[in-house]
Amino acid sequence: MGTEIERKFLVIGDDWRSLGQGTVYRQGYIVSDQGRTVRVRVAGDRSYLTLKGPTVGLSRAEFEYEIPRTDADDIMRLLCSSPMIEKVRYRIAIADLVWEVDEFNGDNAGLIIAEVELHDEHQAIDLPPWIGQDVSGDPRYFNAYLAQHPFSQWSTSGD
Repeated sequence: MGTEIERKFLVIGDDWRSLGQGTVYRQGYIVSDQGRTVRVRVAGDRSYLTLKGPTVGLSRAEFEYEIPRTDADDIMRLLCSSPMIEKVRYRIAIADLVWEVDEFNGDNAGLIIAEVELHDEHQAIDLPPWIGQDVSGDPRYFNAYLAQHPFSQWSTSGD
């Protein structure tokens, strides 16, 4: 079984922009219920089907499988709810960690989140200067939530 241990932060400023190259991502959700998700993702020229379990602390079960692009396109068109998550992901290596900065587009434009995967939940990390508020425990910043409750609607819906 795969396990994802991840912390999420809001990003402040633009100093991170020169540190990594961006890849366009598009993803949709087949299931998003009780913390369990099944999603399909196109990331650059690769496509994946991913299953995730509920988050406990900073960890959750994760299973990811590469699939053909044509399958990903069909799954998105036939099985996923709208809107899709659209973002550009920047991978930034700092020390022994890789930060993934997601700049959201579409209905989530204006939101920028940095994620870092850890070896264990208690791993100490040095935060880059462009890291803001820790939102690891806030489910509103999960992509599955953003697909159902876009960032652009938060101010009007009380989120």
